[in-house]
Amino acid sequence: MNVQAKTLTAAVLAAGLCLAATGCTKSGSSDSGGGSSSAAANDNAAASQQVASPAAKGPGCTYKTYNGGVPRLDLTDGKTVVGFSQSESTSNPFRATETNSIEQQAKKLGVKLIQRNANADVNAQNSQIEDMIAQGAKALIVAPENSDGLGPALAKAKSAKIPVLTIDRTVGGTACTDFMAFIGSDFYHQAQIAADDLAGATGGEAHVAILTGTPGNNVTTDRTKGFQDQVEAKYPKMKVVASQTGNFAQTDGQKVMEQLLQSHSDINAVYAENDEMALGAIQAVRSAGKTPGKDIKVVSIDGIEQAVKNVAAGQMVADIETNPRFGPLAFQALQDFYGDAGVQPKVIIKDGHFTHDNAQQALDQGLVY
Repeated sequence: MNVQAKTLTAAVLAAGLCLAATGCTKSGSSDSGGGSSSAAANDNAAASQQVASPAAKGPGCTYKTYNGGVPRLDLTDGKTVVGFSQSESTSNPFRATETNSIEQQAKKLGVKLIQRNANADVNAQNSQIEDMIAQGAKALIVAPENSDGLGPALAKAKSAKIPVLTIDRTVGGTACTDFMAFIGSDFYHQAQIAADDLAGATGGEAHVAILTGTPGNNVTTDRTKGFQDQVEAKYPKMKVVASQTGNFAQTDGQKVMEQLLQSHSDINAVYAENDEMALGAIQAVRSAGKTPGKDIKVVSIDGIEQAVKNVAAGQMVADIETNPRFGPLAFQALQDFYGDAGVQPKVIIKDGHFTHDNAQQALDQGLVY
């Protein structure tokens, strides 16, 4: 295993939570995403989100400085109502684990949680957020469907003096004015690792198909640019021969991959910007009479259980984790926001790196979802 893989694996195995510039808080993961490994991770502190180090410095955003000042809340008084807006269906293991983590942490703190699911419809998400405000939510945790499409809902929250914490995708606007902060992964760096993984598996010579995510959000933008920049900078014999959106969906990923294999018979490597598309691509590869992991190398991002099993079985080269267990960090951010420490505008979490060397260990230890 290379040094980078060892470092990232250590991040997965480490325990604890620490918000940027706010100190550390001890907490175990209280969520599950369905499936045996996720169930094993239910109380597994090693599966918890952690903040990347070094932490950002500078004054954090607090209720006193947010949007000219907002009412202070006590999240532990048993009365506070927080709204959670989920962007996509919980049939996706990432979204299921994310939602469950928020639910469990709210329950642990005694927070009254209102939640809605937009099912990949940004217009619905705007309406649902406005509805949660009307229902009495005094703070909002939002997993945005679209980075630029939540202007109406953010404006409504801003005028009502209701702070908005965004998780896993960014939104347009200014931190501590239009939204409180963002908590999520370094998507650009994830893509760089994916490029390195494919290069290692192909000897640096490959004809690559990219299955991009849903257009219009920072995850897709960063995961595309990070991969392309890394290939251009380091691997002159790797060529991206096709790039097409699979909308972060398994069905779309399979359909797109089937089409690409028909039009580009030279494809021998696939970079999928999430695991759902990777699973679809693998099915397309098999349907084309080829062997995933042998004829066509596949690298993906997310870390869902089935994909990590594929890595362990040699059907995928590697899978870069995106940890969806936002509950503890999200509510700690809110508590710090309503305290004196404040929360930094961008809180980047550590993510694991599942390779053939460590995938089975991660599955056995319940570190995947």
